[in-house]
Amino acid sequence: MRIDFQTHPEKYRHWRLEVGGETANLIMDVDESSGLFSGYELKLNSYDLGVDIELYDAIQRLRFEYPQVRVVVLRSAKDRVFCAGANIKMLAGSSHVHKANFCKFTNETRNSMEDASKYSGQKYIAAVQGACAGGGYELALACDHIILIDDGSSSVSLPEIPLLAVLPGTGGLTRVTDKRKVRRDRADIFCSVEEGIKGKKAVDWRLVDQVAVSSDFDECLRKTVDQFNARFDRTDELDSKNQGITLGALNRTISDDALQDMATLVEQGDQYWGIRVARELDDAVLHLRLNEPEIGIWQFKTRGDQHGAMAHDDFLHQHQNHWLVKEILFNWARVLRRIDLTSRSLISLIEPESCFVGTLAEIAFASDRIYMAAGEFEDKPGFSVSQKP
Repeated sequence: MRIDFQTHPEKYRHWRLEVGGETANLIMDVDESSGLFSGYELKLNSYDLGVDIELYDAIQRLRFEYPQVRVVVLRSAKDRVFCAGANIKMLAGSSHVHKANFCKFTNETRNSMEDASKYSGQKYIAAVQGACAGGGYELALACDHIILIDDGSSSVSLPEIPLLAVLPGTGGLTRVTDKRKVRRDRADIFCSVEEGIKGKKAVDWRLVDQVAVSSDFDECLRKTVDQFNARFDRTDELDSKNQGITLGALNRTISDDALQDMATLVEQGDQYWGIRVARELDDAVLHLRLNEPEIGIWQFKTRGDQHGAMAHDDFLHQHQNHWLVKEILFNWARVLRRIDLTSRSLISLIEPESCFVGTLAEIAFASDRIYMAAGEFEDKPGFSVSQKP
């Protein structure tokens, strides 16, 4: 089964994205029967790769399509459960390769939430009602602010020791100690307590930022959203109407030996070269990671006009304070990090008519090996790899 990383809010089965002015609600409502593979049910808002694919898509759309959004509220549509983390039966039935790539994509998705907060000013608030355990708490940890309902049963937990967590270092304990500055002795206790921490103790231990009783929870959340809206610190140039661009479907086909772009490039919206090539490259990397695990060597080649590619980079540099240009550059950074963290042998081949310059040169620099032909081939001029400082 090939895994498709392209989706759209109208196709979501596990999330609802509701945007109203400067605030968006990202609601987790996992469909138990819609797992990516057969053999397990996604009970208690547990997740598999399919759930995270939708989450990553929503985060991207919030940045490109809704630049006016200042606060994103992450919450659950289920009663008495926020998120139970990664689905255990899914992990038990997965190959080692799939588990490794699943965990890698999961952490990259949470990193993209923090990236949106740092660079786009879109702050995430986790409104936790019910059990928030394991990977579910890791999802909350990726947010800027956590509010926990104090109803006697809701709790946060990261039971690494009693429940034999798969990869506790992919974001859980790291964010507890490094991001939330929880004392190491308390972190040790926290990861050994299966039932988790509730109420005021969770605040005292810095595991959450606020608690509120059931009758005050919605009002507390509203006030917190207003406070974050008031502190909105985005300094780049938003359009007068704060209108974003629509991310359409990538027009590509996948054959047994190649991914081929079938679209003609146009100079607007999601068809702009800087956006489209980054999205296609990201999609290709994810496809190869999950669907072609036996391919151990990836070759990168480029073709094009070096002067045109550098002119593109110059244009972005000249307009670097515009919100869309910033999102293009930040997206490129995320794609290049994904390449850099891919466990394959990466080779860049610099041949006649290659275009490894500027931003594209970063692909070569992320490779394990770079091979460049010397001299002139078939009456074609010489070539080189270069990057402007």
